[in-house]
Amino acid sequence: MIKFIEAFFTFYMKILSKFLFCFVNISSIVFLLSMHIFAQNAAAADSAEKAEAVIKKAVEKLGGDKYLQVKTQIGRGRFSVMSDNAIISFQSFVDVIVFPDKERTEFKGTGAKNVQTNIGKSGWIFDGEAQIIKEQTATQIENYKRGINVSLDNLLRGGWRGAAQLNYVGKKQGTLGKRNDVVKLVYASGFTVEFEFSDDGTPVKSTYKTTNADGAEVKEEDRYAQFIEVQGIRTPFIIDRFTNNVQVSRINYENIEFNKPISDAIFATPKNAKELKKDLKL
Repeated sequence: MIKFIEAFFTFYMKILSKFLFCFVNISSIVFLLSMHIFAQNAAAADSAEKAEAVIKKAVEKLGGDKYLQVKTQIGRGRFSVMSDNAIISFQSFVDVIVFPDKERTEFKGTGAKNVQTNIGKSGWIFDGEAQIIKEQTATQIENYKRGINVSLDNLLRGGWRGAAQLNYVGKKQGTLGKRNDVVKLVYASGFTVEFEFSDDGTPVKSTYKTTNADGAEVKEEDRYAQFIEVQGIRTPFIIDRFTNNVQVSRINYENIEFNKPISDAIFATPKNAKELKKDLKL
């Protein structure tokens, strides 16, 4: 009987020791995972805090509260198509924006006028040569939404909040031996866009990637220049677009107005092409 008890006790202790060994290992693993997650969360919080500081500095550079309180913008200027560092064609334009997602742009070239208008998830275009008004395609609307997502105003005025995650990337080589701060937005779809700022907070450029019709990845870059103060707000009067490091276009503003009242009527789809022959009255 005693031998049986001793044998049972020995067997029991072996089972218990294995159980305790497994329990300790599992506890260690849980602890290590918890520490790893904690470290990741701390790093993410630190990254977001640094990025927020970069944004705050840029907002102050562009006008502070005056910049943040912009509700409408009217810009007039010239849009140029570039090739081999030379202008090959250009059009004058009037661009009317009611933030965050209403925009109407009229282009005038060699006698023809084209109009593109977006209202949230819908929009229409006017082909001046064909004298046709038609609804925008799903692809055109997606392109407009992407344009908002990569815009400087969307970043600095917080239009991305709730839709993307903000991270601090670090510093990159700027001009004249200076280094630029880089922040990144990562949207739920996985789409990312980076923004660079000089050491004084001035926006330098935004960079993102798209896919062309052939399925190839394309690097797009908008470079900001010639900041001019208008109504207490500093804004870039030149925006150069580069595709795969080659300049393809330039937006050159001649004048910009902020917070002018704008009627919703200008965004409504016209009944016919005749309504679009007259110049836009604002």
